[in-house]
Amino acid sequence: QVQLVESGGGLVQAGGSLRLSCTVSATIFRIIGIHWYRQAPGKQREWVAAIGAGGATNYSTSVKGRFTIYRDNTKKTVYLQMNSLQSEATAVYYCNRASGNLWSWGQGTQVTVSS
Repeated sequence: QVQLVESGGGLVQAGGSLRLSCTVSATIFRIIGIHWYRQAPGKQREWVAAIGAGGATNYSTSVKGRFTIYRDNTKKTVYLQMNSLQSEATAVYYCNRASGNLWSWGQGTQVTVSS
């Protein structure tokens, strides 16, 4: 059973930054893509960013240019650096594989942006 552990969330003022971490217990970590998702209160979970096994990245239009996803295969960890945070970024952030091939969700990490 693969375990996903997200961390790094917290309370930050608008314009601030946070770095989220996602540690994956899978032995195949280095050959799989990892995605970040988020779920705001009262809304459906939405896709945020992804990084492929080779390091290629992709971002939703709402975060492109402000968020950066990267990975450290030696630590089996994917990071999400979030800059210039605005209130709409307030959500619980989760990591997982691509939709349609998901593992069980982790507990997520709460990000709250105060204006």
